[in-house]
Amino acid sequence: METSQRTHRNIDVPAQRQGVSWTYEAGTARPVDREGREEAMGYVVLALLLTAGAALAVIAQRRSHRPRALSDLDAEVEASGWVLRLGASLSVPEARIWAGAGETATRALTEAAECHRAAGAQLAAAHTADEYARATQVAKDGLAHIATARAALGAVVAA
Repeated sequence: METSQRTHRNIDVPAQRQGVSWTYEAGTARPVDREGREEAMGYVVLALLLTAGAALAVIAQRRSHRPRALSDLDAEVEASGWVLRLGASLSVPEARIWAGAGETATRALTEAAECHRAAGAQLAAAHTADEYARATQVAKDGLAHIATARAALGAVVAA
């Protein structure tokens, strides 16, 4: 028999009963464990299925359309932004324009300044998302008063 030819022969009959067979290949005998390979393949398939299931669970969770409530920190940041925006609207450059304003613009400016004061006080005392939401609403009301004052002056109303 030529050595370049691959031939397989079972040498050890008791080992074959245990799931191991011996092959003779190019002059060397080595054990081949077929059951071990099948068991390892089963673990690989199980790992792939678990990974795919976990990926699908993450995708399904991200696609859920449940609106999430703001956390306390998110609500604080949002409220701070609105109070700062209101304060910027009450800044000095616009105060010169408002110096000669009529009664409607003056009243709206006064109410906006009061809203700024109240929103700042609420923001300082707030600890929950609802309290921050109230401060945000007061700041938005103040910005509405700023828009009224600008409209009374004939100025462009900023959105």
